[in-house]
Parts: sequence; structure tokens; C-alpha cells
Amino acid sequence: MTYFRELPNVEYQNFLSGDKSQAYILMKNIFIRGKLRDDLQNNITVFDKYVIEEGERPDQIAEKLYGSAGFDWVVIVCANIINYQDQMPLTAQQLWEYVTYKYGEENINRTRYYETIQVKDDNNRLVLPGGLTVDKDFTIPNPDVPGAILNPTVGVTNFEYEGRINDAKKTIYVLKPGYLNMFLKDMNDISKYGFNSEFVDKKTIRVSNSKNLNP
Repeated sequence: MTYFRELPNVEYQNFLSGDKSQAYILMKNIFIRGKLRDDLQNNITVFDKYVIEEGERPDQIAEKLYGSAGFDWVVIVCANIINYQDQMPLTAQQLWEYVTYKYGEENINRTRYYETIQVKDDNNRLVLPGGLTVDKDFTIPNPDVPGAILNPTVGVTNFEYEGRINDAKKTIYVLKPGYLNMFLKDMNDISKYGFNSEFVDKKTIRVSNSKNLNP
């Protein structure tokens, strides 16, 4: 991932060495995180909706969209993925293993909750939307049979519940290729430091050293 090469540097105090020439360690400032400009983030025309295929990784998506797997970080940033393990979808096998581990194999198909089934009357008018969480014994009057009632519910199993969560992770928004260079320029700009007391150069700052380096 070339993302870390884009991050600015910080010279941090070296607590392991008494050598003045090694007083600082150069490292990346991981506390700086790139983000889209607000005017782009709120502009839907800058993005395309993308459905992640089974087992597809950000580097493969980047290769497909931008011609280089090295832009995988662009995919991650634009999809607002902060926790890769939690926010990327599992494969079918990984999902099965996760659900089995979480609930136990004997409880995979156990009903987790009940939800409504869509109901329309004979004139095709919506009476009850589907997908509402309800009790098992939830009922409504039958819109077409006076005095009759309906129990328009269906159970959702643990596996179905986790599958829906996983399916939702498959749809992300990706930056349109035509805006890639603009995005890269913005990233480069925000990765530069302004002048301050810790300034070394535009890509490096040096934190205060608590050691007394005077002879």
C-alpha cells in the first residue's frame, strides 16, 4: 500500500540510544489521515457505486479502476474504511466460519427475530411494509376479508441476520477515475506541514527532546 509513503514524517525522540547522532528516530505520522475535500465528499457525481465481488480486495479494485494496485488506499479512503477487518465483506466461507464461531453450529438457523412481510390489498395499495421488526404473534386486520386477521411475519435466523450485515458491506462508493489526479494532489497538499516550532521541512517535523544534549 503506497498510502504510507504519502504520509509526512516525524522525528521522534530515541529513548534507546545515548548517542547524540541518534537522538531521533524518523517515522511516519500515522495520526494524519487523508480524507476527501468536503466539496467532493458531498458531490455524488464524483463517485460511482461499486459492488465488491466475492473475495475481492481493495488492491484488485484499484487495479480495475485506476490501472494500479498501488492505489488501493484511494479505494479505502473514499469508501471511508477505517477498520478493514470489520468493514470489508467476508467471503461465503469466512461468513460461515464466523457465524459458526459466534453462535455455535446448532444455533446458526435459530430465529433471531421476526419481521413483517409486505401486505397489499386487492387494489395493490400498500397496507404494511415489509422488514419491520415485530413480535412473533403480530397481527393486522385482513384488508380484503372483513373480520379476518393476518399474521404477516417471518423469522430471521442468525445466519440470515449476519448475512444481511455482510451484504451491506459489499456496496461502497469509489472515486471516479477522472478525479484521481485531483484527489492525489489534495492528499499531497494535506501531507505537508506548515511552519511551526517543530518544523524541519514540509514533510518532516521534530518533536521536543527531553534529553539534555548539551556537552
